[in-house]
Amino acid sequence: MHHRFLACVPALTLAIPGLADGANGLPTTDPALLPMELSTYETDMLSGGPSKDGIPSIDDPEFWSTARGAEYLEPDDRVVGVHRNGEARAYPQRILVWHEIVNDTVGGDNVAITYCPLTGTALGFERGDVELGVSGRLVNSNLIMFDRDTSSFWPQILGAAINGPHKGAGLDEFRVIWTTWAQWRERHPETEVLTTDTGYVRNYRHDPYGDYNPLSGYYMPESERIFPVQHEDERYPNKHEIFGFRTGAGALAVDMGHLASEGAIRMEHGDDHILVLHDDGLGTAWVFRGDEPVDVPDDVTFGKDGPEHDALNHLEPVNGFEAMWFAWAAFYPDTMVVNGQ
Repeated sequence: MHHRFLACVPALTLAIPGLADGANGLPTTDPALLPMELSTYETDMLSGGPSKDGIPSIDDPEFWSTARGAEYLEPDDRVVGVHRNGEARAYPQRILVWHEIVNDTVGGDNVAITYCPLTGTALGFERGDVELGVSGRLVNSNLIMFDRDTSSFWPQILGAAINGPHKGAGLDEFRVIWTTWAQWRERHPETEVLTTDTGYVRNYRHDPYGDYNPLSGYYMPESERIFPVQHEDERYPNKHEIFGFRTGAGALAVDMGHLASEGAIRMEHGDDHILVLHDDGLGTAWVFRGDEPVDVPDDVTFGKDGPEHDALNHLEPVNGFEAMWFAWAAFYPDTMVVNGQ
């Protein structure tokens, strides 16, 4: 049985004065978590260098077949994978690093695939008929998006508008997978691959920040960040990769090495009972919550949409994503760290 993984907040559309109602507008919901006053983010945002749309989003993406994608990608190259309504797509990191946002339609749904190279975060958002663009501004080194309907600003990790007509609303997140090309292709052999035919002249074999294959430059765990942040935390090196998620009780950061060694982690967080499962095939995590203590099934399998087991049908999936430690801690300074210590 396949399970669809949605955002960790209910699909509630907010009525915002001055915006047209209807299913085609930008879908909004309650923010997953707002640790600080919204004005703080707006005050602390900085210019990342490029102007608005200076980093161009891809708004009319084209795709290769799996076989053609394999001619372009190496097995250990990083991709952002999406599977919706039976359709699988892979977005190579080496292309995303130059554009940061792809406004796409996957499985009949209009979505935005977003990636911030400075924080190592990939998130998917429902977008209706509205496109998202790159504002050229940052907060906590993180990409600030804008919607082309109201020009409200949305920090990617926060997933909430910090100004404009949508101020205080959240974007409706959905799960995307940060993994390698080999792992994604193994799980989704029918996947399409975003092509280099973007309409822009870029060197898609060169990453201006470094490389993930092999790991080098800005992406090295001990390397320095470029921009100041609102909060610093020295529990991990700056670029150490964690898996972060948010519940009504707050933010949690799971150490991936610890999760991989355990296979599954069960914990209480406020009134939430949390289950985190390691997906060795994709090198990622899946999170569930319940109102009662959660048992760890010993025969979970992993299909195209994640973990599969009857016991999981009674739990709520919680959206999460990989992030560089410094960025997660900057947005969520009170985060709980799950590392077995």
